[in-house]
Amino acid sequence: MIEPSFPFELEHLIEFYAEDIDFELENEDEIVNWLKEILVAEYKELDTITYIFCSDAYLLTINQTYLKHEDYTDIITFPYNRNPIEGDVFISIERAQENAAQFNVTMTDEIHRLFVHGLLHLIGYDDKDSDSKKRMTELEDHYLSKRSFVVA
Repeated sequence: MIEPSFPFELEHLIEFYAEDIDFELENEDEIVNWLKEILVAEYKELDTITYIFCSDAYLLTINQTYLKHEDYTDIITFPYNRNPIEGDVFISIERAQENAAQFNVTMTDEIHRLFVHGLLHLIGYDDKDSDSKKRMTELEDHYLSKRSFVVA
């Protein structure tokens, strides 16, 4: 369990969907509990978070349409509310596969890192400069080390 304990309910939803690809998430219940533990550690309440797995092409269209960016990315986060946390997190499975190969980690570890990265953005952290990017990476590493379930 991640400390500290905080006395509020986390009964709302963390959901996972695949948009234009076939992707099955393993350990979904354990992942939801782990993400909720991160919210407790960050003193945040939960409304709804939706993680959407998609292709590079799908995420590129979102990037172009909503953010006016012309490049591929591994994740886009849309925060709707900071506390209680509410938002959508789009994850490109193709980018995650490439990242996993590039950084010599398992696909599971890379997907979990993206879960945390997106959640940290929803909480309010950013990675726009080197200091904030370093802080986010430290938090990602910290929370990845707190997974209490077995990852393959």
